[in-house]
Amino acid sequence: MADRSLDFSGLKCPIPVLKLSAVYPEFKKGEVIEVIGDCPTFEKDIKAWCQKLGKTILNIEKFGNKLKVTIRI
Repeated sequence: MADRSLDFSGLKCPIPVLKLSAVYPEFKKGEVIEVIGDCPTFEKDIKAWCQKLGKTILNIEKFGNKLKVTIRI
């Protein structure tokens, strides 16, 4: 179960990752977040963001045209 959920559906890439980066300082180490998006490069962008910051992707789930990515901060 995620501690927080952020829904960036409807936003064009790279806006979801930019918004995630803006709220990142609010997260605590070990917190689990769900990030939802539907732009074409969302999965690639989130994976790159996690790799750059050393965060762990716990799960990627597709539902309809959206992706839900679960990340451990």
